[in-house]
Amino acid sequence: MKLKPYSLGALLLTLLASATLSSVLVPVPALAAPVATPVPVQHTADVIGRFLVGFYGDHGPSLRDRQTRVSQLLKDKQKESLGADVLLCAQNEPQSIAVGPVTVAQAAGVGWATVTTHWEEGLTDTFTAYVRLDSEPIRVDDVICAG
Repeated sequence: MKLKPYSLGALLLTLLASATLSSVLVPVPALAAPVATPVPVQHTADVIGRFLVGFYGDHGPSLRDRQTRVSQLLKDKQKESLGADVLLCAQNEPQSIAVGPVTVAQAAGVGWATVTTHWEEGLTDTFTAYVRLDSEPIRVDDVICAG
């Protein structure tokens, strides 16, 4: 059977027309209601600051906070750092702790503050505590010791 050159085009148009017509005649289900996508938490500098002050308290985080308010990264670091407290960058309990102003980097998704520990004889030490802006619940994600 030899087809004429225009017959392929006519066949294609016929197929397209029938496909379009059949898609119009097929019942279309009602559109589903839009699904609300949860808005990721974005902790502010104020929220992070209040969290860190409560977390560190006067002498360091409580056992409960160490278990529930710390990232897995820090828990793993603590397992590897026998004899040193990775959350305080120290081996002992400080006399007092002060949390400095919080900086937030939206693009990096993280906020941080310098934490100062006060020791006997007027000695101090500092480290930086990091919190992910989207952590839920809020928790300390990492700690970098100053020296």
